[in-house]
Amino acid sequence: MASRPGQTADSMTVDIDNLYREEVFSDMRSASVRVLTPVKSDGSPDDSRPRVFIGDTQLMTQMGPIPVQFELEAETIGEAFSQFPEGVRGAIERLNERAKEMAREEASRIVVPSKMPGGGGLPGGGLAGIPGTR
Repeated sequence: MASRPGQTADSMTVDIDNLYREEVFSDMRSASVRVLTPVKSDGSPDDSRPRVFIGDTQLMTQMGPIPVQFELEAETIGEAFSQFPEGVRGAIERLNERAKEMAREEASRIVVPSKMPGGGGLPGGGLAGIPGTR
């Protein structure tokens, strides 16, 4: 079971004012849309909150399939499926941007050692005071 960051089994709470019923619709090929319908704590529909539509698919990459999820701004399941291709394109763009950002962050973490005083750490220079290093 996944939990939210900083949340433990002892501190976990359930927000009974934010419950949703989940249904999944699929074209049986590549597109699935999850519909989250707000409900009250007794399970009856909560018409004061909007339904949430979430597109869900997998993209095949050289490293295997990766899951892709994205929110769809729709009122009906038909609208959600008509927006699905554009939603996938937007999700891919965001994934690419995030991958580039992560690569930049990783590249900035690379530390190149500078010359140490007395030639320490350089080939043939040895480390002063450490036996076997000259």
